[in-house]
Amino acid sequence: MRLITSIVLILALKSSLFAQYKQEKLLFGVAYYDEYMPYERLEKDVAMMKESGINFVRIAESTWSTVEPQDNVFDFHHIDRGLDAMHKAGIKVIIGTPTYAVPTWLVKKYPAILVTTPQGQRQYGARQNMDITNVNFRFHAERVIRKIMEHVKNHPAIIGYQVDNETKSYQTSGENVQKAFVQYMKTKYKTLDNINKAFGLDYWSNRINNWADFPSVNGTINASLKAEFEKFQRGLVTDYLAWQTKIVKEYAKPTQFVTQNFDLDWRGFSYGIQTDVDHFAAAKPLDVAGIDIYHPTQENLTGIEISLGGDIARSMKNGKNYFLIETEAQGFPQWTPFPNQLRLQAFSHLASGASMIGYWHWHSIHNSAETYWKGLLSHDFEPNPTYLEAQTIGKDFNRLNDKLIGLKKNNEVALLFSNEAQSAFNAFSFGWGAREKYNDILRPIYDALYKMNVGVDMIDPSTNFSFGENEFGKYKMIVVPALYAASDALMNKLNQFVKDGGHVVYTFKSGFSDENVKVRTTIQPGLINEACGISYSQFTFPNGVSLKNDPYKVGVANNKIHTWMELITPTTAEVLAYYDHPQWGKYAAVTQNKFGNGLATYIGFMTTPVLTEQILKQALVKSNLWGKAQELSFPLITKSGINNQGKILHYFFNYSDSPKTIQYNYKAGSELLSSQAISANSSVEIEAWGVKIIEEK
Repeated sequence: MRLITSIVLILALKSSLFAQYKQEKLLFGVAYYDEYMPYERLEKDVAMMKESGINFVRIAESTWSTVEPQDNVFDFHHIDRGLDAMHKAGIKVIIGTPTYAVPTWLVKKYPAILVTTPQGQRQYGARQNMDITNVNFRFHAERVIRKIMEHVKNHPAIIGYQVDNETKSYQTSGENVQKAFVQYMKTKYKTLDNINKAFGLDYWSNRINNWADFPSVNGTINASLKAEFEKFQRGLVTDYLAWQTKIVKEYAKPTQFVTQNFDLDWRGFSYGIQTDVDHFAAAKPLDVAGIDIYHPTQENLTGIEISLGGDIARSMKNGKNYFLIETEAQGFPQWTPFPNQLRLQAFSHLASGASMIGYWHWHSIHNSAETYWKGLLSHDFEPNPTYLEAQTIGKDFNRLNDKLIGLKKNNEVALLFSNEAQSAFNAFSFGWGAREKYNDILRPIYDALYKMNVGVDMIDPSTNFSFGENEFGKYKMIVVPALYAASDALMNKLNQFVKDGGHVVYTFKSGFSDENVKVRTTIQPGLINEACGISYSQFTFPNGVSLKNDPYKVGVANNKIHTWMELITPTTAEVLAYYDHPQWGKYAAVTQNKFGNGLATYIGFMTTPVLTEQILKQALVKSNLWGKAQELSFPLITKSGINNQGKILHYFFNYSDSPKTIQYNYKAGSELLSSQAISANSSVEIEAWGVKIIEEK
C-alpha cells in the first residue's frame, strides 16, 4: 500500500512539474504603483478595484530604485504590501522585472551603463537609457531580478511575470557593441572577402581588408552593412529577453506564465511594425505574447490600431490568445474617451483574440514626465465616467467569461511583413526621394483590409517559417508590401504558393534586392518576375500622373498616384491599369498574372487609400474571399471566431457617433450582452460607439 501511495505521489509530482499555465478567466486589470501614491490609500484602491471587476494588477516593473535604494540593499515593502492586499481581496498579481529604468547609484558607480548611440551617450533621467549589453548592467539586473524572485516566488497571489518593459536596443552602438558586431560578422560570414562581395564594400573605398580595421558602422553609407547592424541590434534584444526569461523561469511555478509587453512603431500612437525588435523571434521563449496598444479616441477612434496590434500579437505565437498588457483608459487629454468608447475598445480587443485587458494605469500621477497621461482614475482618485464605464466591462467579462474566453480565429488572408525589408526600405528613403517609410506602405494596406472586414494573420518568414512543404498553405491570399530585401528561398516559396493555387498581391519595391540588400542583377522584380509575368528596368517620381480611364471608378481625387512609379512591361500578365501620362502611358501600373494554379497581382506605384481598397477588393473577389463579412464596411466592423465551447461568435462594432442598423445574415443565435434572441436574416441596431456579440446556436 505504501509503495502504491508513493508511486501515485511521484506521478502526481511529475505531472505537476510539467503543468502549464492555463487561463480560465478573462483578465481585466491595471498597472498599480503603490510607491507613487501621495498618501496612504491601498485599502481604498483595492475596494474600488473590486467594484470595477478588476481581477489582476501588474506591479513592480518600474521600481528598481525603490526595491534597491543602494547597492545590494533591498527593500520589498511596496511589493509585499501590494501582494498581500491583492491576495486578501482575491485579485491576482503579475510581477514585472524592474530593469528598464536604472537607479541613480548604479549610473554613478558605472557611468558606461548609459547607452552610447550614434548621437553620443545618453544622459540620466529618462527610462530605457541603458546599454542592455553592458556587463555591469547585466550583473546588477540579474541580481535584482533574482532577489525579487527569491522573495516573491511562493506568494499565492502571483499568476505570472513580465520581463522588462517595451524592450528595444535603444540604438546601442558603443565600442563594446561594435566589437561584438565584428565577432557576429566573423561567425556569420567567415571571411572578409565574403562580406566585401555580399555588401559591395568596394564602393567609396569601404572595402575591409583586415578584421582589425573593421570600422564602426555608426557612420556607414552602405545600406547592406547598416541593415545587418540593425538585424544584429534586434538580435541583442532577442537575446536579452531570452536571458531574463530564463532567470525568471528558474523560480516561476509551472502554472505561472512569463510574458513581455512588446510595443509598436510610434507616431504619437501605436502605428506599425516595430523597427527595433524582431517580435516573433523575441516571443519564442515566452509563454504568452503580450503587447501594448495605444490609439486615438473620440472622433478619431477607428479600431485599426487595436486590430493591427492584436493580429501581430496573436500571430507571434501561431494563433494563440495574447495579453493586452497596456492600453489607455483616459491617456492624453485628447484621448479622454466618449461614452461607450471604453467598452467598444475592450470588446474589440477580445474580438482579435486578447484574453487580457490591462490599463496603464490605475491612477493619474501627480508629477514628473507622465503627469498628463491619465489613468483609470483622475488625479482626485474619485469615481469618474471612465471608471464607471470600466465597471460595466468588468461585470460583463465576469458574467460572460465562459462564452468569451479563448476565441480561436481562422483567417484565410495573411499580410507578410519583414524586419529585414523594413530596414532596407527605410535605409533608401533618401535615395528615392520619399518621406514614406516601410510602415507607410504597410499601414494603408492593413487599413484597407480592416475596413473591408477581412480577417488577417501576420506572417514573418524570417522567424516563423523554415521553408518546408506547404507552410503558406492555410492561406488563400498573401499580401506583400514593399518586400525590398528578401532571400531567394522566400521568393521561391512565394512563387510556389502561387503555383499551388494561392494569390499573392505585391506592391512596388518587392523582390528588388537580396537578403543582404544587394540589388538583384536579374530582370526586375527579381525572382518573382515569372510568377508576376512582368518586367521593368526603369522607375521615376510621378508628377501629375493618374490611372488611365479611372479603371477602379474612384473619382479624380482618388485616382492619382504619388511617391513612386515603376515602368512595367507585361510579359504574360494581364494589365489591370495603365498610367495616364503622355510619355509613360504605354507602361502598366497594375497587373495580374496566372501562374500555375494561382494568381499574382503587382501594384507598381504608391496608391491613394481609396484606390488601395479597390485594388485589394478586386483581388479578394478573384480569390473567392468576398463573403458575408464584406457586406459590411467601416464604420461597421465585424470579427468572428470559435469560443472554448465550440460555438461561433460574431462581434459587430459601430465605430461612429450615430446608431447603425445591420442585417444579420448568419445562423440564429443569442446576443450575449443583452441576452436577446437573434433570428437569422434579421435587422440588428447598434448604438453609437456600440457593440453586439452574437453566439450562433
